[in-house]
Amino acid sequence: MILSKIINRLRIYQNSIYSALISTFFKTSGNNFQIEYPCRVVGGECISIGNNFQSFGRLRIEAHTNHNDTAFTPVITIGDNVSINFDCHIGCINKIQIGNGVLIASNVFMTDHFHGDVSIQSISLPPSKRIVQSKGPIIIEDNVWIGEGVAIMPNVRIGRNCIVGANAVVTKSFPANSVIGGVPAKLIKIIE
Repeated sequence: MILSKIINRLRIYQNSIYSALISTFFKTSGNNFQIEYPCRVVGGECISIGNNFQSFGRLRIEAHTNHNDTAFTPVITIGDNVSINFDCHIGCINKIQIGNGVLIASNVFMTDHFHGDVSIQSISLPPSKRIVQSKGPIIIEDNVWIGEGVAIMPNVRIGRNCIVGANAVVTKSFPANSVIGGVPAKLIKIIE
């Protein structure tokens, strides 16, 4: 029992030190910033995080300013009271905005870009050599709950108070108070 308490306190102390270090990688990070080891940050100077942010381990948050000699001006903005679970990946070359009070479950993927397009010129290149393109930003409004294993694709707005069911692939926008799920995601109901 005593050993368990000591180990728990050491973990808390370790996470506090790691969080303080990682917070310096971002353009801004608010009060009560907590992030567990490990975390991969690319382009932190383009990422702003609000107050009361919490992320479990293995977060990948990437704002790519350059790929294959093409320059981008990415912006990732995360609001207040956001919680991200294990193994999430956020990739941006354009804009990803996450509102206040958003809860993101494990294994969630968000990207505002693709490697290439569906032209013969593009597919003649290996995927890693194709020009990265954004089809539009991702906007997640306040108080959204994103379930386990969700993928959110470019040019999507998820309205306030939405619930996104586990393993959904979100390829289009949905209004406030929607419950959505499926592949591709469809409207299940509006909460009234």
